[in-house]
Amino acid sequence: MDINFSQRKDTATPQANVYEAAWRSAGMWNEPSELELRALPAIGTNEEVDWKEVLIRMHFFIGGCDWYVAEYSPADRIFYGYAILSNDLDNAEWGYMSLDEMREIHVRGFEIDRDLHWEERKASEIEKIAAAYRTHGR
Repeated sequence: MDINFSQRKDTATPQANVYEAAWRSAGMWNEPSELELRALPAIGTNEEVDWKEVLIRMHFFIGGCDWYVAEYSPADRIFYGYAILSNDLDNAEWGYMSLDEMREIHVRGFEIDRDLHWEERKASEIEKIAAAYRTHGR
């Protein structure tokens, strides 16, 4: 959902270039610190755990999209968790999410935000994840 400013047909003004630079460097609202990221379990920790018991430790969101984080790899800057994009429960799934790619997502000037009020809980206790599993008939 990135806007490619380099392909614009108009000539950018110096002021527009300042706005573009600020927009591109914005990152993510409430981005987790390195200390918070390193406190997350390593990728693969929940490999043998039933989905209902997987602890979701962070929640990121923008619009109708939610990323629920269970694990993290500091070396690769990759999360593992459950993603629901555009409120599409039919295609919601467990998978890998790049922190750096999530930082680059901007929608109409808004960035992905981390839920600072999130309290760690089991995946089965999160209504959106449970609803997605019900949609899949599980």
